[in-house]
Amino acid sequence: MTEKPIALDLPPVDPLPEATARYFQICEEKLGLVPNVLRAHAFDIDKLDAFTALYNTLMLAPSGLSKLEREMIAVVVSSANRCWYCQVAHGAAVRALSGDPALGEAMVMNYRVADLSPRQRAMLDFAVKVTQASATIEEPDRQALRDHGFSDRDIWDIANVAAFFNMSNRVASATGMVPNPEYHSQAR
Repeated sequence: MTEKPIALDLPPVDPLPEATARYFQICEEKLGLVPNVLRAHAFDIDKLDAFTALYNTLMLAPSGLSKLEREMIAVVVSSANRCWYCQVAHGAAVRALSGDPALGEAMVMNYRVADLSPRQRAMLDFAVKVTQASATIEEPDRQALRDHGFSDRDIWDIANVAAFFNMSNRVASATGMVPNPEYHSQAR
């Protein structure tokens, strides 16, 4: 891909360290691309490593939340923040993980129209509240999640995934990050 991943002039370290080059190769093999968010961070390997470590532990490590649920949170938060990059990239992930292109579209456009379980709806409502009014979250908000079967650890994970994407959305939007074109046609 020749297009710059962001609007800033921050070329990647050249050559990439061996571990980073290997990580990018794994992305290419598993995803068919190196996500532009990683390419954007490649000007500072320490920041790239910190970003990927946090992303991987929140999104891929064992959790009471499924990978699909975590991706749903990513999309709903990104939709609330109007983050083009993350709506496209994580919308593709929801489509792929769910096998349901309409679900991926609903998450991007308006999750409230999606055919969701009451548990998923409660999780996404909480993630939106973290995004739009986190200072107003009180015990009844957490208890509503418990009432839908979420453990306190799950609530921690919901809050952390939502917070991570709030941070990522702001960086992506502020730097003009563009989604990889491949995402648009995936899992349709």
